[in-house]
Amino acid sequence: MPDLPPDGVVAVVKRDCPTCVMVEPVLAQVPGLVVYSQDDPGFPPGARDDSALEVSMALGIDTVPTLVRIADGAEVARTEGWLRSAWEELTGLGDLGAGLPDHRPGCGSRTADPEFADTRLVRERGATLGSRTVELTALEDEAEALFDRGWSDGLPVVAPTQVRVLRMLEGTTRPPDEVVAVVPPNLVPATVEKVAINAVLAGCRPEYLPVVLAAVEAACTDEFNAHGLLATTWGAGPAVVVNGPVAREIGMNSGGNALGQGNRANATIGRALQLVIRNVGGGRPGGVDRATTGHPGKLGFCFAEDEDGSPWEPLSVSRGVAPGTSAVTVFAAEGPRGIADQISRTPDSLARSLAAGLRTVAHPKLPLGFDATLVVCPEHARVFADAGWSRADLADALGEALLLDPAEIVRGAGGIDEGLPAARATAAVPKFRPGGLMIVHAGGGAGMFSMVIGGWVGGPGGSTPVTREVTR
Repeated sequence: MPDLPPDGVVAVVKRDCPTCVMVEPVLAQVPGLVVYSQDDPGFPPGARDDSALEVSMALGIDTVPTLVRIADGAEVARTEGWLRSAWEELTGLGDLGAGLPDHRPGCGSRTADPEFADTRLVRERGATLGSRTVELTALEDEAEALFDRGWSDGLPVVAPTQVRVLRMLEGTTRPPDEVVAVVPPNLVPATVEKVAINAVLAGCRPEYLPVVLAAVEAACTDEFNAHGLLATTWGAGPAVVVNGPVAREIGMNSGGNALGQGNRANATIGRALQLVIRNVGGGRPGGVDRATTGHPGKLGFCFAEDEDGSPWEPLSVSRGVAPGTSAVTVFAAEGPRGIADQISRTPDSLARSLAAGLRTVAHPKLPLGFDATLVVCPEHARVFADAGWSRADLADALGEALLLDPAEIVRGAGGIDEGLPAARATAAVPKFRPGGLMIVHAGGGAGMFSMVIGGWVGGPGGSTPVTREVTR
C-alpha cells in the first residue's frame, strides 16, 4: 500500500463532507492517528495529501470518513461514517466525541466521482493491456495521425486511448488476452483486446463488443473463407445479421432503413469487423483485397432481423441456434438492391416476383455459382403469413421458380455469349446450390419492397454463411 503505516489507525476524510468536518475534534483525540485528506491537505491540520486518491484507491474507500486499523501491514478492522461505539471499539478509546450525536452517515468518497472514473479504471485495469502505446506529438492532429498510420477505412475513426479501450473491455467478461480468432489474410491472432481496439476505432459502445467478438469468430472460420472473399476480384464483403435479445438490448435497427444509415449499433458493429480484418489481418484494398469495384457496404454491413414482426422463426433458430439465444450470422454480401411488387396478393405470385429478382444475382444466365440473401419486408411477409407459408415453404417455392430453362441459359441464348456451355445445358438447373439462399425478415412496415443481397461463390472453394452465438 502506498505511504501507509505498517501499524496503527488511519482515517480518510474530505473537507467537502459535513460529517468529516463534524468529527474533526475526534480525530485530534486519537493518538498517532494518520489522517489522509482527499480534497484539502490543510484539512484537518497535519493531514497528508491524498488528492491523487492513491491511498483511497489502495484502501478501497467508498465513504468518508473511514477509519481503518492496520496491523503488520494488513487491514484488520474498519468503520465508515460516524458511529461513536464503532470508533471507540476500533481505537480502544472511550468518551470520543463528547457533545456529538451518536451517529451520522458519511459522504461518498471522491473515488466514486464521475470525473475520477477514467483514472480509477486505468489504475485498476491498465496493467491488463498488452498492446503497445503510440505517443502522438503535440503538433499532430489526432484524426490525421490515425489516417497517416493506416488505421482508418477511409472515414474518420475514434482514437483508441487506454481509457477508451478499457471502457470497451467492460462490455465483456472475456479476458483481454484471450485469442478470439486467427484473422486472415495474414493469419494473425486477434485477442479480445485487439478486437476492442478496433471496436473503439469504429465508434462502438462497450455493450456492442460481444456482438463484434462473435462476428469476428464467425468471419475467421474456414467455412466463411474471409481470405478468399478478400482476394477475389468480385465486389462482395462480409455482412452480419443479428438475432436474439442482444439486438433489442443494444438498440439495433431491424425496421425502417435497417440496411441503411442512422443506427449506431448497426453501423459500427459491421465497421468494427471490417477494421479487424484490415488492421489485424492485413486485408487492405490494393493489397490482398482485390475487388474490381467493391461497394459502400464494405465499410460495414450489419443489421438485426425483425423477429417480433416476423411470421417465421428467427434466422438463427432456422440455422440450429436455440430459441431466445443471441447470435450473429456472417455472410458474403454485395450491395443490396430492391425488388418492387406492390400488386401481388397471393404467395405464388409474390414468390415468382422475388425469384425474378433473385435470378439476376451475378448474371441471369449463371446458375449454381453465387449465393444470395433475400430480405423480405413486412408487407411482403404478410402475404406469406396470411397464406400460412413457412420460411421453408417460401424457400421451396423460390427454388422451383428458379429452375432455369437450359434453352435460356446456354451460351449465345438471347444474343448473350455468357452462359452455360451447350454440353452442360441439357436440363433445368437450379439458380442456387442447396442452402445457397438465406431468407431474412427486416424492414419498415410500409412499402412492398424487398431486397436482394447477392453473395459470392458458395460452398467449397467459396464462402458459406456462418452462425455463432453471442457470449458476454
